[in-house]
Amino acid sequence: MNADRGAILPRAPSYILAFILFLTGVFLLSGGIYLAWLGGSLFFAAAGFGLVVSAILIGLRQPLGVLIFFFVFAVTILWSLFDVGLDFWPLFSRLFAPAVLAVPISLLLPAGWPRGSTAVHRTSRVVAGGTALALVATLAATFATHGDVSGTAASAPVAGKGVYLARGGDWEAWGRTAAGTRYAPLNQITPANVDKLTVAWTYRTGEIPSKGEAHVVTPLAINGTLYGCTHSSRLFALDAESGKELWSYDPKAIGHTFPRCRGVGYFDATAPLPGASKAAAPDTIPVSSTSPCASRIIASTVDARLIAVDAKTGKLCSEFGTEGIVDLTTGIGDIKTGFYFQTSAATVARGVVVVGARITDNQDVSEPSGVIRGFSARTGALIWAWDIGSPATTGLPSPGQTYTRGTPNMWAPPAYDDALGLIYLPTGNATPDFWGGKRSKESDRYSSAVVALDIATGKERWTFQTVHHDVWDYDVPAQPSLYDVPDGHGGTLPGLIQITKRGEIFLLDRRTGKPIAPVVERAVPQGAAPGDRLSPTQPFSIGMPAIGTEPLTESRMWGATLLDQLVCRIQFKSAIYQGAFTPQSTTPSVQYPGWAGGMNWGSASVAENLGYLIVNDVRLPMINRLIPRAEYEAGVKRKSLQPIIAAQTGTPFGLQQQRFLSPLGVPCQAPPFGTITAIDLATRKIVWSHPLGTVRDTGPLGIPVGLNIPIGMPTLGGPITTASGLIFMAGTQDYYIRALDVRTGKELWKGRLPVGGETTPMTYVAPRSGRQFVVISAGGNRSTEIRGDYIIAFALPSSGRH
Repeated sequence: MNADRGAILPRAPSYILAFILFLTGVFLLSGGIYLAWLGGSLFFAAAGFGLVVSAILIGLRQPLGVLIFFFVFAVTILWSLFDVGLDFWPLFSRLFAPAVLAVPISLLLPAGWPRGSTAVHRTSRVVAGGTALALVATLAATFATHGDVSGTAASAPVAGKGVYLARGGDWEAWGRTAAGTRYAPLNQITPANVDKLTVAWTYRTGEIPSKGEAHVVTPLAINGTLYGCTHSSRLFALDAESGKELWSYDPKAIGHTFPRCRGVGYFDATAPLPGASKAAAPDTIPVSSTSPCASRIIASTVDARLIAVDAKTGKLCSEFGTEGIVDLTTGIGDIKTGFYFQTSAATVARGVVVVGARITDNQDVSEPSGVIRGFSARTGALIWAWDIGSPATTGLPSPGQTYTRGTPNMWAPPAYDDALGLIYLPTGNATPDFWGGKRSKESDRYSSAVVALDIATGKERWTFQTVHHDVWDYDVPAQPSLYDVPDGHGGTLPGLIQITKRGEIFLLDRRTGKPIAPVVERAVPQGAAPGDRLSPTQPFSIGMPAIGTEPLTESRMWGATLLDQLVCRIQFKSAIYQGAFTPQSTTPSVQYPGWAGGMNWGSASVAENLGYLIVNDVRLPMINRLIPRAEYEAGVKRKSLQPIIAAQTGTPFGLQQQRFLSPLGVPCQAPPFGTITAIDLATRKIVWSHPLGTVRDTGPLGIPVGLNIPIGMPTLGGPITTASGLIFMAGTQDYYIRALDVRTGKELWKGRLPVGGETTPMTYVAPRSGRQFVVISAGGNRSTEIRGDYIIAFALPSSGRH
């Protein structure tokens, strides 16, 4: 009788584990059968069946159920190694949860054997103990960085040349200079002392963003004063030493849908304009340094105005526009609420203020024009307009007319080469973004492109397109970076580096727009939505590394457990995915890289003294679906369409979109979800690439994990570099600004922020003290609802600057 009792598993533990195994097995079995029907892996159905059998036997308190579980576990290990090799995070997804179950299940086994079965007891304890130790080691390994890429770094990098000479310790434009390299020739803060950085001062704007608002300004630092703006377009000036507010100006702007201000422009009216002569127009002649508005801050607003204020007092410049204000809606025509305004810093070049606009995506075929305009920085008068649909309209439209509606816009800042007199526009695509059957030839030519205009006239010099007939919202999102790159023969070529949402990086000759690094046209999938068309080929930059563009496969699907990974696999196999440029369809299709990037508006940095390009990226696929018009209208009426929808009025289709996430709210593809990468512009090879960001302040279901696990998270904002060999970067979903070694990517320091800092930092030297500061705006990030209104400056202790 005793032996018979010993052959039965203990009651309560058996029932609990059997219940867990049964639910898990049923989920895997039913989902696995569906996945197999979709043409996916057979493993999940087989594993689910084995777990169901195991659960039933364990529920009946039979030891055979334990043995079957371990057989399934062994098969899972072999299948995982075959499926993904030795990659840490993919193996974690497949094996960690089964290993957790293996510990208590192995401890059941001795009770199911007759007493005296010593070998079974020992084996059970060894398996349980060994599995537990492996789990502990695995958890410890999550704190190590996985997915590093080591490239072909030269021991002595061959640098090119910066476009502008070093200009002291100021940060005079959004990208530090008009070249947009975000490189500061400063060396007070170094890799040796950066770990001593502490908070020097904090400024609170008093405006905490909510909903679609964002506090993402990168301030300017000029002559001992910082200049910035809030998401409501309030302008402010701060003392560079203390962060004390010197003045503010509130334009009483009212923003809608997406209010933010990424920066402001600066104009010194006392300096002679390049190319100006004695016969120049009156508004090009320098003014006295004692005159009102001798130096001025020029900024756009979230209700489409252009404002000039005195840099010393914050008072409006009365000679600019109408008492300091220019109405940017003039000539635009009908504007629905929130459909037209500016978010990026105004660019000032040769006394010309160049502005584009943000046009709300995917709403209508006849949204406001994407016209680019140049205004006098002294008077606010319109100097030129570039309207692609009406080349003859170089100023205001004729009475009763508007600039051409529905044309590509420019929402990111341009870059400018003063020696060539060219300004380089990163253009968007014509609306709506995901169906282009009604686009004009001009819109198709200039969308998602880099366009060079003559700064004096606004006339086109050249155009290079990064996507043909863009129906993926792959507008060019970032400021170009201008840098003279090594030509391999001891000289340099005048380069323009354009990062894209596609993860492709184009290196062009900025004189002509011709590629310096080879670009080829490759055939891409066809099958346009009804009424639309697709380009048979698309440009690929084969001469530069592509970042985060490895095609998705079923094996690349991920989840914290096999369960949510199975859901991701089902979503993937249920959707259309044909690699890059998968056509839009009424069947859900996977887009990767998604329309958030690849790279985005934070732009790149060039370490000019080394010739390294530094880029950060987002790896977050999207699922798109075109909805026939009648179905869309009915769904809107029933409020049954979720989560992201857009009308695309004037087309046969509405649009439905969602991020490709697991049920736990994490991206469906394997980590990293964001990286930072250094590319040698001489060799055009990756030097290093590391996942960037931890899950300390975010996690599954939006619940912060609270641990510094460096999985690599999506980033918005961009990097800056310094002559001392540092990269400063925030933009992650955890609340940190980091300093990295530019040669290796090694993290040297991180400063804790009160909320996320989803923007690009800047650095300057305060002229009175000679102290170098690093400044970041902390307004929160999109992964949480926690927001802030901080501008925080870090510096070395006064006694520690050496």
